[in-house]
Amino acid sequence: MTDYEKIDFSPILALAGDEVVTHSVVRDVRLASGKVLALITLDNGRDHTRPNTLGPATITELGETLARLNARAAAGEIQAVGITGKQYILAAGADLSDISQVTSRDDALLIAQLGHKVIGSLSELGVPSFAFVNGLALGGGLEIALNSNYRTVDASAAAVALPEVFLGLIPGWGGAYLLPNLIGIENALEVVISNPLKQNRMLKPQQAFDLGIMDAIFPAANYLENSLAWADAVLGGKKIERKNEPGKIERLTKWPIAIKMARGMLESKIGTVPKSPYVALDLLDKAKSGTSTKDKAEAFAREDEALADLVTGDQFAASMYAFDLVQKRAKRPVGAPDKALAKKVTKVGIIGAGLMASQFALLFVRRLQVPVLITDIDQARVDKGVAYIHEEIGKLEAKGRLDSDNANKLRGLIHGTVDKSEYADCDFVIEAVFEEVGVKQQVFGDIEKFIADDAILATNTSSLSVEEIGAKLAHPERLVGFHFFNPVAVMPLIEVVKTPGTNEQTLSTAFVVAKGLGKNAVLTADAPGFVVNRLLAKVMGEAARAVYEGTPVADVEKAFGPLGLPMGPFQLIDLVGWKVAAHVQDTMVRHFPDRFYANDNFHALAELEHVVEKDKGGRVTGFTKAAEKLLKPVVGKNPASAAEILKRVQDGLTQEIKIMLDEGVVPEVEDIDLCLILGAGWPFIDGGASVYLDREGASERVFNGTFHTPPIRGIAHR
Repeated sequence: MTDYEKIDFSPILALAGDEVVTHSVVRDVRLASGKVLALITLDNGRDHTRPNTLGPATITELGETLARLNARAAAGEIQAVGITGKQYILAAGADLSDISQVTSRDDALLIAQLGHKVIGSLSELGVPSFAFVNGLALGGGLEIALNSNYRTVDASAAAVALPEVFLGLIPGWGGAYLLPNLIGIENALEVVISNPLKQNRMLKPQQAFDLGIMDAIFPAANYLENSLAWADAVLGGKKIERKNEPGKIERLTKWPIAIKMARGMLESKIGTVPKSPYVALDLLDKAKSGTSTKDKAEAFAREDEALADLVTGDQFAASMYAFDLVQKRAKRPVGAPDKALAKKVTKVGIIGAGLMASQFALLFVRRLQVPVLITDIDQARVDKGVAYIHEEIGKLEAKGRLDSDNANKLRGLIHGTVDKSEYADCDFVIEAVFEEVGVKQQVFGDIEKFIADDAILATNTSSLSVEEIGAKLAHPERLVGFHFFNPVAVMPLIEVVKTPGTNEQTLSTAFVVAKGLGKNAVLTADAPGFVVNRLLAKVMGEAARAVYEGTPVADVEKAFGPLGLPMGPFQLIDLVGWKVAAHVQDTMVRHFPDRFYANDNFHALAELEHVVEKDKGGRVTGFTKAAEKLLKPVVGKNPASAAEILKRVQDGLTQEIKIMLDEGVVPEVEDIDLCLILGAGWPFIDGGASVYLDREGASERVFNGTFHTPPIRGIAHR
């Protein structure tokens, strides 16, 4: 246990030099009963685009405020304390810019301890404390609420979450102990571990209330008034019906079973490389000890030590690099022309009416709210595409994500036709047809006869030469690569591909449209496979090489585990489709036969209905009998070891990234990492690929250097 009162926190105040301080503004509110509630409003003085964050100076000021209120409570001047935030925001957690500047484990430990001392005191003020969660509450923001005695939430709050595991950390200011003891272990596992690992999924206010994290939920219109009236009723003796009464949480049987199942799920889904999910799991496991003052103090001390270890480790350093890319670089794309040059898009044309084209149409119509036209080779295919789009709109309406008026409006904006003359007034036309140069050239040639000379043409090719696709166009300067990733609605990346002839208006329009679609665009040169598919082809090719040498497929999947990818290489191939994978490998081998691997047998496998067997978690466990029959005559008898496979893929990725940088496929290695994070789900804890490859020594092996100088390492390894 730690006596926080005896700790000198002054060393970490030096980290607060550039901190945007979130002040603790206090006013007394006299409730209807006559009782006085001292209301703290957290406010950094900025608008809602700059959330409140919790740095050392902020927490210190909050601590001083709470100490004064504690004294006032003891003097009988106030009967309750409430804490809320500026408009739309309670707090977005710890100030990560401060944490990333920590230079020693001792300082990291002090940050953890300061948070526990101050935020933990919300439950020790001598009077009841109320958290009025009026908006975004992430990480430390939610922990402010958890440390309070009672919680209400605004029904319109943007999100409630403990996302720390996503960033290589753990909820370190009480969340790993207080949450499971509030809502039970199964629900806590979902919030603390499962949700962050699902692309950082967050809770809506209603979900937080249903789980029992919040005690009451009120509409935005009179949120604070209702919350204060509710608090007054509680002070008057109103009994709070909580979803999970702390004293009734079952600990002896359910708790260890849930932990065991969660551990198995983690090992199956993410392997054992990521540290933070397992550290969080251990903390949640130990939280079952109970809710006494001693139990709480011991739990907070465990969180202190765990947070200090993680903050000083390599995975957190890589996560902060990745976080910075996604939060800053992705929002200011390098190489994007002035948006003032962009052509205004008032109507979109889509060539094709298959699944991919229909997904495009749904995205364009939802995000841009402009007429969207689809076409195909016959009316039956067009009608099928339109019906699919209408059905998907209906699903969104049924889920409450669209109201009936908006749903009807979107249906009215979708139109299918086989008459290409209707494309005459389209400003932006994208194709989603078969991945073959001749096919794409033909459909663009047909449509170009009808569209305006300055209309933008975009190709969704995944690996073909954009310049070659446009070679027969009358105006090749208005063609741009606009490469989406599956699933279209979810994956945030678009690779914007510039040919030597692409003009500035076309390029600018592509970036503006991508932003309008809610996507992050990264500029790449017109090179085979662009960025993501080129590097995934390296991963898949090395996996295939190992199998054809004679290595069992399950062993190959395990060998790739240290990369930390969201799925193994053959699970990925099965997701993108074996025909697509075979095509991409062929494309890469055709261009770079000495660096990429392909096998003719790939195409035979691609003709099968099922190629691999999977377990319940989706992990590949082996080939189907039909696939084994096809493989048997062509598989060698020289299996590679896991270490050899991993080294080959590490060195192969390093070589390819270095070549891409030397050839100017992207301006800097940060753009490659950003593409991998956004387009391939490369984990934050790797920092994309380059940080991981530097850390593992692959960069030194391949080109006697590193991608980053100095390499991005945690404090413990500097």
